[in-house]
Amino acid sequence: MEKKDEANGVVPVRSNEKISREKEEGKGKEENHHPLPLMALNHVSRLCRNVKESIDFYTKVLGFVLMERPQAFDFDGAWLFNYGVGIHLLQSKDDQDRRSETDHHLDPMDNHISFQCENMEEMEEKLKVVNIKYMKRAVLEDEENGTRIDQLFFNDPDGFMIEICNCENLKLVPAAASLGKIKLPFDTHNPPLQILENGDRSIDEPN
Repeated sequence: MEKKDEANGVVPVRSNEKISREKEEGKGKEENHHPLPLMALNHVSRLCRNVKESIDFYTKVLGFVLMERPQAFDFDGAWLFNYGVGIHLLQSKDDQDRRSETDHHLDPMDNHISFQCENMEEMEEKLKVVNIKYMKRAVLEDEENGTRIDQLFFNDPDGFMIEICNCENLKLVPAAASLGKIKLPFDTHNPPLQILENGDRSIDEPN
């Protein structure tokens, strides 16, 4: 909308509709400035053809600990926990092998979960001991400073890909629009852990 002034020419005048729209947009920006009440990744759920086989893999290869599940659950599965994150295994209703013919081909560009590691050599040796086929890769991010990321890729018993890396070598640099929005967990994200004191059962023993 414009208003014509004979002395000074055309002077733009904002309509009430435009002013109202700008207020709403400003309100949205203020609301988005406050972080969501999210705390951390709680668990990753995996559908598996054999729960026991998957339990053996995640406990013996990746060091997860078997936890008790809520008794209200009336389906087969298992809860595992360690490193501040859970792995929930669900028994597939299909008894057939869910792995495809391409599962033996490890592609770092495919879906996967990644665990940060403080000793890549030790983890690689562990994979060799348990006879797990893996792909080893290194990414040189900064030649001048020698910043290098080492990666190990392998599959779980159902063909889901897992990465082990020393990704802490690479600094995270927020995009300009993301400054002030990052929320880092400080232990409070860990679920309450009940350890039995009567000696009847250890926390890491199966039901």
